[in-house]
Amino acid sequence: MTSKIIEAAVDGLHGVITIPGDKSVSHRSVMFAGLSDTPVRIVNFLRAQDCLSTVNCMRALGVNIADDGEELTICGKGLYGLNEPENIIDAGNSGTTLRLMLGILSGQKFLTTFTGDASLSKRPMQRVITPLTRMGASIVGRKINTLLPITVIPAKQRLTGITYEMPMASAQVKSAVLLAGLYAQGVTTVIEKYPSRDHTERMLKAFGVDITTQNGAISIRPADRLHAPAEIIVPGDISSAAYWLVAATVIPNSDIIIKNVGINKTRTGILDVLNNMGTNIELCGCRTDGGEPVADLHVRSARLHGIDIAADIIPRLVDEIPIITVAAILADGRTTINGAQELRVKESDRIKAICREFGKLTNAVTEKEDGLIIEGNSAFKYAQCDSHDDHRIAMALAVAGASGKGVEISGADCVNISYPQFYTTLEHLK
Repeated sequence: MTSKIIEAAVDGLHGVITIPGDKSVSHRSVMFAGLSDTPVRIVNFLRAQDCLSTVNCMRALGVNIADDGEELTICGKGLYGLNEPENIIDAGNSGTTLRLMLGILSGQKFLTTFTGDASLSKRPMQRVITPLTRMGASIVGRKINTLLPITVIPAKQRLTGITYEMPMASAQVKSAVLLAGLYAQGVTTVIEKYPSRDHTERMLKAFGVDITTQNGAISIRPADRLHAPAEIIVPGDISSAAYWLVAATVIPNSDIIIKNVGINKTRTGILDVLNNMGTNIELCGCRTDGGEPVADLHVRSARLHGIDIAADIIPRLVDEIPIITVAAILADGRTTINGAQELRVKESDRIKAICREFGKLTNAVTEKEDGLIIEGNSAFKYAQCDSHDDHRIAMALAVAGASGKGVEISGADCVNISYPQFYTTLEHLK
């Protein structure tokens, strides 16, 4: 297990950086291009372990994917042209790969079995299996069909469209149901209480799919083929940018520019929360690229204050809560985070992991069943911490160390899941 020592950034952070491509968009670009029947170029694809799991999955299903190191070129097999895999498919650590592929493969006429790493094998899949089974899919797995390995068995008849009211916000579950709807008879509708990230809807529309959104209801009609764009440009991942947004805010004398960041409104909860806390973030050069809004973010250090974060915004920033914890610990006053029980079933139980590891650096964090209570006006001491093999915990701990007295992180290489260049970028900015 690799350990990493992060030293304090005593002179602040300075520079201009470009962050990796958006993880969510990268996953979907490969899947949807693989379901089309014309070549698609993908620019700024995120070459991290999770997204490469999706590449390997699509290759196992017969999709031709060329990678020249700069961009991917995908020659898809069409909606109904995928091949039965010769072996069990390994989804690695990627819940997105597994859950979205369950939706796609529910409508296929062949059998597919998935496995994954130790972390993914503990993550419950019932939330996806339940609606897909209602549509007529046949999916079996371990421990009452909820855990890996999971097998998708060809359905005896065509899937049937359903109306599914989401019990909790989840872009992965929503996407799985919508993708199964491509193969279903009739209309499939997903109803959300709170809006989750909408990359699936945006990209399917760009591929010519009949999909509409109105008052929290997303409806999709079946398709015979996908009409792929010739090129998809993946924006920079705002979840990766979040670490630098917080780091440049809380580390005195910092001034950085983050280039080409996706600012899709279903993902910018982090900007809303940080702005409410008092950050100094300027959006420059706002534009649209490949159907997704993009901007450069100019961040300078600022003094923050605590706020209450309610359940309705959580779907728009659920992955950013570990790094928001860093900002809240160093802010003036108390911050509360509510309605974030989804964190319990991520790569780790992130609520427990945050409390345990940040508890080694400070005594400011208290666990709640659905969130956290964070007492501000605190500081970080030096400590040895564990990543829990969770990339977002590791990167948040690194920012805490850089803004305090330093930190040693065990299992530090888990950042390769989403941001392989993270540590070198941090050193570049110091």
